[in-house]
Amino acid sequence: MLCTSLQQMRLLHGILAERLPFPTLLQGTAPKRALLEDFRETPNAVLFATSSFWQGVDVQGEQLSCVIIDRLPFAVPSDPVVAARVDAIRENGGNPFYDYQVPQAALALKQGFGRLIRSQSDRGVLALLDNRITRLKYGKLFFDSLPAYRFTAQIEEVQKFFHV
Repeated sequence: MLCTSLQQMRLLHGILAERLPFPTLLQGTAPKRALLEDFRETPNAVLFATSSFWQGVDVQGEQLSCVIIDRLPFAVPSDPVVAARVDAIRENGGNPFYDYQVPQAALALKQGFGRLIRSQSDRGVLALLDNRITRLKYGKLFFDSLPAYRFTAQIEEVQKFFHV
């Protein structure tokens, strides 16, 4: 489960940890390397994490067959670097949202998707819980940024994929 904020990660973990029939791991309870090792070695584990796990994570095979992303990964507007880039684009007559924020978020989503497919034989489900991708015009840019995939909004299709 990749979350866009620590607060959301903790909230989701707090709600789901007791309800899931699987072992759960939470970013911040151990060093990243140790959490990844526990994740690799614990069958059916669910790892709750944030941005530092969107890149540099390599877990191949069935152990990582589903990546759930809570929201489209837009950068925090109050971040000084983001704010400076937005201001510069605006000063040059551009549209900061479409010229910078959407492309950056689409790249981050692609990186999140990349956690799922690490080898030729890997397969899995990317579950994006943010319906802005289908409701708003810019959603197409996100869809177009991803590698080849099959899309569904039907839970039955996902269950069929996992043979549940």
